[in-house]
Amino acid sequence: MIAYYLDNFSPFLLKFGPSFGIRWYGFSYLLAFFCGFLLLRWLAQQRYCALPAAKVADFIALASLGVIAGGRLGYVLFYRPQQTLVDPLFIFRVWDGGMSSHGGMIGLTLVTFFYARQQGISWLSLADNIAVVAPVGLFLGRCANFINGELYGRAATVPWAMQFPKEALDLPALGERTLAAARVVQLAIENLDALIVQARSDVTLQGVLRRTLTPRHPSQIYEALLEGAFLFTCLWILRVRTRQPRGMLAGLFLLLYAFVRIVVENFREPDAPLTGSFTRGQTLSVMLIAGGICFVAYALKTRRYEAA
Repeated sequence: MIAYYLDNFSPFLLKFGPSFGIRWYGFSYLLAFFCGFLLLRWLAQQRYCALPAAKVADFIALASLGVIAGGRLGYVLFYRPQQTLVDPLFIFRVWDGGMSSHGGMIGLTLVTFFYARQQGISWLSLADNIAVVAPVGLFLGRCANFINGELYGRAATVPWAMQFPKEALDLPALGERTLAAARVVQLAIENLDALIVQARSDVTLQGVLRRTLTPRHPSQIYEALLEGAFLFTCLWILRVRTRQPRGMLAGLFLLLYAFVRIVVENFREPDAPLTGSFTRGQTLSVMLIAGGICFVAYALKTRRYEAA
């Protein structure tokens, strides 16, 4: 029998009370925006971007709002439209997780377009450089998903498969069996949430979770490596080692992201109703391909480059 790894981290980086503190999810966004600022400023200083280096901080501040608002609205519209009808405040509880990378891209695209027009600079130049640094945020966001044990993968028997306690919260029948098994060893367990929290420091309860939970692909790690590390490496090399026409890098980002997302979705447990045989993430990614092709075609047609 393989002793599968139990992913049961605390969602808090620092905790100041029973349910208050600095969460890994929020910290990943702050770190992503800070890294984005440093990288974009360097690109601007090296004249890879039409945006003046002195204005990078202002742009990142606005971009962060676009990512958060777009990501949350995208998640609500694409994945949880019915929940908002019964719980309107759900849309504001960002700290509980629930962001759409596709929605974040839409929000960031809109902010980039209007900011470039307001500043009188090339939108495509700014979009290209944002495309280069954006995978850093995707990487950190997927790492936070892994720590939270959310967006886990499909059932697997590979040696690196892991078990995610949130599965018991998502599947009522499994949750009932898990809670019943836990109460055999600890009668005072109130509910599944209490079980998951106590299991972080209780080896006996960890054993209960190991016996009941399904081994699954750690799809969050797959996404972090492909959507984050792989995309960043490819686009960074193209940015600093080659001379690409404006719009090319933005188009390649959309195409590469769509490709790796479609592939990884085959290992990720669907978290929304399917569209035919496609997951929600695959369906949205197919739409990105059309946008990527448009960007690449425009770049090849116009052949406008950054000033040397």
